[in-house]
Amino acid sequence: MKTKLLFTAIAVVLLPVFTHAQAPADWRDDLADRMAGIWKVEGQVMGREAHHEVKAEWVLNHQFLLLHEKTAGDAPKTEQTYDAFWFLGYDPVSERYVLHLMDTFGARYSETLGYGMRAGNGIRFVFEYPDGPFHTTYLLHPEKDVWEWLMEQKDKNGKWTSFAHLKLTRVAQH
Repeated sequence: MKTKLLFTAIAVVLLPVFTHAQAPADWRDDLADRMAGIWKVEGQVMGREAHHEVKAEWVLNHQFLLLHEKTAGDAPKTEQTYDAFWFLGYDPVSERYVLHLMDTFGARYSETLGYGMRAGNGIRFVFEYPDGPFHTTYLLHPEKDVWEWLMEQKDKNGKWTSFAHLKLTRVAQH
């Protein structure tokens, strides 16, 4: 009898926890959906030519768009190699996008989340890094099915400067 009473008490206590912890509905976003796929990335990073690839796919119960960015296999051998995972999500409570970057530069720069707002066909993220603010803007040009990634940082004099300007072109899938 005591055992049955104990299990009943535990069930009454834990039931609200399990009910509240159910997985949320899939996140659907028409702009983020347009980024899913495989992309050729070209442009400038810190004044140097960059040749990257991005594979973007929905993960974690369709809560995040995972963008795996890496140096292209056919990039010039002199180009610094880069590898990154960007997790793009949306917080419906705060009504803002969230972007978490993990890359070859290590955990120091991965501890800061970017928070973004949508404006038309773009999302502008603000990262408050320990060494100063950083902006990343994803901008879709729907008529060409091309994305533009613009990254800016504030220099020590308080002036915004270009960190990267990249163009993403969809790779035809066979």
